[in-house]
Amino acid sequence: MWLTNHLLAEHDLEQVEADLFAALDVCAADLVIVSNETGMGIVPENALARRFREAQGRLNIALAARAERVILVAAGLPLTLKGEPL
Repeated sequence: MWLTNHLLAEHDLEQVEADLFAALDVCAADLVIVSNETGMGIVPENALARRFREAQGRLNIALAARAERVILVAAGLPLTLKGEPL
């Protein structure tokens, strides 16, 4: 929803993502970020959906690079992609 709201409001995605990463960098709390995996399906027919798919993929890559642990959940089954398994 965060990305969708910024995309539909036509905000500068690079800037709001930089602001997000800056906030994450100074946050003292442990965080759990939940995101959609959009790159495993078909390429959407309309331009806005394709733009979202690409932006979400880039955001997921950047978040995963900063994360200590990354878990993909498919069909209710967790698969640890990065870090120690739960």
